[in-house]
Amino acid sequence: MKISIGNDHAGPDYKKAIVDYLKSNGHEIINHGTDTFDSVDYPDFAHPVAIDVATGKSDLGIVICGSGNGIAMTVNKHQGIRAALCWTKEISALARQHNNANVVSIPARFTSIQQAIEIVDTFLKTDFEGGRHATRVAKISC
Repeated sequence: MKISIGNDHAGPDYKKAIVDYLKSNGHEIINHGTDTFDSVDYPDFAHPVAIDVATGKSDLGIVICGSGNGIAMTVNKHQGIRAALCWTKEISALARQHNNANVVSIPARFTSIQQAIEIVDTFLKTDFEGGRHATRVAKISC
């Protein structure tokens, strides 16, 4: 699977651990995130991830910032993107099963790196259930 990842200064350690995990499981990664802790603007890293997913360049996306909110809001501005802010693997599973989320947003200041890896792993392994959820998801876009 091809996955795009983007992060601001709150997430370089998270990104590195997630990328290492994903690569060890055979996934191809497109890295749009910063590798330093110098202050940056999260939209600069969110928009490229959203574009990759919306255009099919990537199958799914991962975004990381301090709260997970700002970067999720940014990617969700793109048509066809359904980003879910997930701080547990259970929420990650529901985001895929019920909402057909195609981007997972991780709050680096509120999860451990191990939790973040579990969130991503669950996100990638969970399928959309469709059915009644498909009708709801179809009503999301404006």
